[in-house]
Amino acid sequence: METLPRQLILSLYGLYAREDGDWLSVASLVALMGDLDVDSAAVRSSVSRLKRREVLEPSRRDGQAGYLLSPGSLEVLHEGDQRIWSRPRATAADGWLVLVFSVPESERERRHALRSLLAGLGFGTVAPGVWVAPATAYDGAVRALERAGLTAYTEFFRGDYLGAGDVSARMGEWWDLDALTALYADFCDAWRPAFRKRIRLTPPQAFATYVPMLTAWRRLPYLDPGLPLEHLPADWPGIEAGDLFAGLDARLREGAHTHAHGVVHG
Repeated sequence: METLPRQLILSLYGLYAREDGDWLSVASLVALMGDLDVDSAAVRSSVSRLKRREVLEPSRRDGQAGYLLSPGSLEVLHEGDQRIWSRPRATAADGWLVLVFSVPESERERRHALRSLLAGLGFGTVAPGVWVAPATAYDGAVRALERAGLTAYTEFFRGDYLGAGDVSARMGEWWDLDALTALYADFCDAWRPAFRKRIRLTPPQAFATYVPMLTAWRRLPYLDPGLPLEHLPADWPGIEAGDLFAGLDARLREGAHTHAHGVVHG
């Protein structure tokens, strides 16, 4: 997949650059990506794209070429930490956050940007221009909209669902729960065998497993904004997937860090 090297690079920066001033040298990045079976040409191409998108900024340190996380990217990573590792889950008592937006026809590109942003934050679609999420999503949504310069097009409301029909059924209309179920099932199928292996991995082996696993997991807490379990199917696969991630994280993180630290500072 063309975007996979970029996703892996973002994982490396999120995991290992922030403890070193948010910076990695080009040499370290190429070496770490090589340990993930990504060649240097793909790394340099992906870094160029990330630079054009203002995710990374070129920066030299001690005579070494490297890249620094941009302030906006750093903020996104900090916000992502809670979603990725804490796995916050709303309850039915938290209520719902409703966002209504209106964008003039002359600014259609902003309408597309707004829809993409809300989908990426895990909002569901109630009707054209009307989006919904657990009320716990408010703070993160406001920060993301402000960062993108889209706040002026939106209005927020918080409350309970008072419509006809069961809210559990409505959630299946607001979110594509079948697609989410498939994504969680794919994650479990891909990484359950690694969890069941009881052999002790060396630091390089832990690194080669941990970073792709984290990269595969990273998007799921955004697509599923912590929907209340009371309104989800009893066999919701997000529970198994989250437990699987937590188990592999606990088992592999230290060894992966040991290997990455040795490459970066060796």
